[in-house]
Formats: sequence, structure tokens, C-alpha cells
Amino acid sequence: MSESTSERIAKDAIGRYGVWSVGLRSEDPDRRDAIAEAAAELEQLGYGAAWLGGSSAPRHALPLLGATSRLVVGTSIQSIWQYDAADSAAQFSEVDSTYPGRFLLGLGVSHAKLAEQYKRPFSALVSYLDELDKAGVPAGRRVLAALGPKTLELSGERALGAIPYLVTPEHTAEARDILGPEPLLAPELGVVLEPDPARARALARGHVAMYLQLPNYTNAWRRLGFTDADLADGGSDRLIDALYAWGDPGRIRDRVESFLTAGADHVALQVVEEDTSRDDLPREAWRRLASILF
Repeated sequence: MSESTSERIAKDAIGRYGVWSVGLRSEDPDRRDAIAEAAAELEQLGYGAAWLGGSSAPRHALPLLGATSRLVVGTSIQSIWQYDAADSAAQFSEVDSTYPGRFLLGLGVSHAKLAEQYKRPFSALVSYLDELDKAGVPAGRRVLAALGPKTLELSGERALGAIPYLVTPEHTAEARDILGPEPLLAPELGVVLEPDPARARALARGHVAMYLQLPNYTNAWRRLGFTDADLADGGSDRLIDALYAWGDPGRIRDRVESFLTAGADHVALQVVEEDTSRDDLPREAWRRLASILF
């Protein structure tokens, strides 16, 4: 492992707000310039981190890191079933030797419906972390996609912290109690920049539809007190309003801040728009959101 590797990224380097986007991760070399330009603007706007949606690898962070000087870039997440630990460690070392101390390896077990190898996911994640330890990837440079108590505990013990996805302030408060005060807690939050309730909820329902088919999420929501009725027919208003920030600027700001009040150190903000493609870079929406938060 490179001597330039910092053992731990400080919370203040990540900041309070970041952007989560599938569009920031691409295999297409023709999109590198567009991604780099978007990353440079995110840093200029004041965001502290960019989270690469989809099953990303360290190499996908290179265009963003090369275009910025302070922005922290993390995978959200890299599936442990798609990339073996040795490959992950090698890629991590290459990225960190070029851009020391600015990359976070976000790891997760994905879902049974999405990974054919899916078996005993918690044990598999522990084994993966063991391999990363042997390869010299510092615990303070990785974060885990954690929803349940066991994985949250693991996030505090074997990583910098947790990056839960599609959660509520109530989950954030419970996660903070499990983690304790020191580990990073950086939940993702979907944001719909739409004041009309019916349209905002319709856009959110379009986004959440896939996740309503994945037990890892539905089980987590049931633990938070949501019922089968809340999970039916695209999700109840109560579920949608708990999982997404929408409305006028004041309402959106208050919703984002509620996660910080509940114990989050950082909120990874995912803009939800109509007909969002995997290559979308909603730069105007990121500007609008920055004007609300900064």
C-alpha cells in the first residue's frame, strides 16, 4: 500500500452535504469530460463529497478526483459480489497514490435479486473486510452500506462508518445510538425540487418503485414501524414523505437538517427528477439545491 495513504478521512473534509448520483459513474470514456466538469462545479458550489451510485469501483472516481482539489469521492456502493477484495485493494492503492486521502471505498452486499452469488451476506462482508485488512486498505478509508443493527455495528468496528440508503431521520437516530459518537454517519436522501404535493410524491414513487421489490429495504422500513399498507400501491404518502425531501426551499432545507439533528454527520443528496437516465448529470438541480443549503 502506498506511503501516501491516509489512515482516516476526517469528517470535516467530507462536510455536511454531498451529492449522490449514478450519472457520476460511467464506463464510457466519452463521458469523462462531462463528469469532470460536473465534479469541478460541485466542489465550487460547496459540496464536500460526491457519491458514485451504482456498483462503482475505485477507478470510477478518477475523473472526479482529477478535476478537483478537495472533493472527497466515494463509491455508493461497490458490490462485494462484483469485485473481489484483491482487485478492490489494488484499485484503491492506485487511486490513493495519485490522489492521497480523498477516496472512500463504500461497500455493500447488494441484494439477492441482483447478485447470483448472494449467500450469507453478513459473513461474506466480514470475510471481504478481512481480505482488505490483509491487503492494507485502512478501515478509516472504507464505509459500509448499513441498514440493520449488525451491519451498523460492523460499520463502527471495521470501517470509518455507515452510508445508509433510503432511510429516515428516525433510522438515523437509531444508527447513531448503535455507532456511538465517533464513526461517520452519512445517510442518502432523495430530494424532489417540486412544491406541488401530488407531483412531488408521484416523482418519488417512480423512484422508489424498484426498491419496494427488495427485502433489505422493506424489512428495514418495517423495523421503523411502516406496515404492509404503507408498502403497497407504490408506497403510502406517509412512507414517501418519510423517505424523500420535497416542497419549497424552506421545507427541503428543514428536511435535510432533520437528518443532521438526528445524528448524521453528512447527508448524501440524490436529486430525483422525471425521466432521469443513468447518464444524467442534473447540474441545474444541484445548483438550486446548493442555493437552498449554503
